[in-house]
Amino acid sequence: MAVHTDSIHRDTRIIIRNFFNNLQKFFSGIQIMRTVALCLCVIALLSAVFRASALAAEIVKIGGTGTGLGSMQLLGEAFEKTHPDVKILIVPGLGGAGGVMALLQGTLDIAVSSSTLNRDERVNGITAVEYARTPFVFVVHKNVEKSGITTQEIEDIYSGRVQKWPGGKHIRIVLRPETDTDTRIVSTLSPGMQQAMMSARNRKGKIIAATDGESAMAVAATPGAIGTSTLTQIATEKLPLKILAFDGVAPNLSSVSTGSYRLFKSLYLVTTSRTTPAARLFADFIHSPLGAKILSQSGNLVVAAPAAK
Repeated sequence: MAVHTDSIHRDTRIIIRNFFNNLQKFFSGIQIMRTVALCLCVIALLSAVFRASALAAEIVKIGGTGTGLGSMQLLGEAFEKTHPDVKILIVPGLGGAGGVMALLQGTLDIAVSSSTLNRDERVNGITAVEYARTPFVFVVHKNVEKSGITTQEIEDIYSGRVQKWPGGKHIRIVLRPETDTDTRIVSTLSPGMQQAMMSARNRKGKIIAATDGESAMAVAATPGAIGTSTLTQIATEKLPLKILAFDGVAPNLSSVSTGSYRLFKSLYLVTTSRTTPAARLFADFIHSPLGAKILSQSGNLVVAAPAAK
């Protein structure tokens, strides 16, 4: 009896993705998904399942910031077509910091991060290489009657001076943790934005999403909601969110490239001295012409690979 491995791999990925999504929903509010110890146990379990379906192929495990995982999935599928002896396992739900910690623990082979390494993360043998930039966007629930927003409007909404959308719908802000990259970007939009952010955090009924995936789901599920995302996350996950123009400029690769749209997220590929040859081969593929094409088509402005030393 023939074994259709492509179908097995696809079904396994669906099981893994659904497992993590359900686990995130179950633990929503207490942010248990941010506890790396639990994530490491789950990764080990799912790796065993994936290994059985991969029929002894070498597995490269990748996780981290949710905004970069959709394009990593597309890259992995293309890579596997020319490297049938290597299987790419995308692990959702960790977040950037959790991905780096899992990498340091040896549970992941590659981490994807949207921030540079902090002092504690810059240990011997760990490197972060920027591979793409994607427009950072403000998104709203599909029922919000608005196509663009200004810096002043963002400040007014977060400060509480404006609490309803045109048409009367109440505004619900989906916040991110204080140390998150999204929070840093929003807080630096204007001189008054940091105080406005503090006001939003002190407001009753606030929504705080721990990861990119949780944030997108919260905005999509909450009438009147506004939050943050990226062009690549929306494109690759086909999220039912409305992207707003910012200060009169539409977010796209051209406007980010020219600087007319000033908000973007950098994406970094994080590896260690222990990263396996198969994982390094995949990292090289990301910077190949085909990899660059996939990144561009999925909402990323490609950053050239650093020159070899």
